[in-house]
Amino acid sequence: MSRLLALLYGAACYAVFLATFLYAIPFVAGIGVPKHIDNGVPTALPLALAIDLALLGLFAVQHSGMARPAFKRWWTRIVPAPVERSTYVLASSLVLALLFWQWRPLTPALWQVEEPSARIALLALSAIGWLLVLTSTFLINHFDLFGLRQVWRHARGQGPAPHAPFVVRALYRIVRHPIMLGFLIAFWATPTMSLGHLLFALMTTGYILVAVKFLEERDLIAQYGDTYRDYQRRVPMILPLPKGRPVHGGLGSAAPRL
Repeated sequence: MSRLLALLYGAACYAVFLATFLYAIPFVAGIGVPKHIDNGVPTALPLALAIDLALLGLFAVQHSGMARPAFKRWWTRIVPAPVERSTYVLASSLVLALLFWQWRPLTPALWQVEEPSARIALLALSAIGWLLVLTSTFLINHFDLFGLRQVWRHARGQGPAPHAPFVVRALYRIVRHPIMLGFLIAFWATPTMSLGHLLFALMTTGYILVAVKFLEERDLIAQYGDTYRDYQRRVPMILPLPKGRPVHGGLGSAAPRL
């Protein structure tokens, strides 16, 4: 029964993540949902700014803190290892849902594209960014990344999966973090850039750059050593700019842990 419960728990956590991810798309775009980045409870500018920064900071601390190897070693003394990743996914989803719920709009528009075809083009570019995020998770191991593989193996009476070899494929030959590139495209490609949207885009961009450079890549170097250092030398981090010699097959990409 404990195996079945773990499997059901993992599936429920994944469902919460999926609902949150799908809501994030119109929330950032500012269309199609009752509560998005440019509407909500009218709040005085200083208080709205403080609330929004606190929500973004809470997400950054939770998302990065729970992903660190040292935290996971401590956390799995309390939470069974097979559901550790699912619990992380659930916590991240709930903190993100809290951000959607309590976000305060900062509505002054810094720019607004009025021409219909240009607006459609920017919204389409944002959608491409979200598609890049989702596609990139499947280029590594989508089901491992979101905890389903772990609870499935546990339900079948199998132990933890061995660490996958470091492999580079498809988009990971162009940039080291295509998931983060997708997020940046999705956040910045907008026909209406309000003050609140700019705050969201700036803070999430800063978080991505700091977390990738100083947290995730440090963990990947600790895990893969010179193999990952060589990958860093050959392939740019997020922006697809020329760097070194191209990477060919043979290596495989590790799941991001921001």
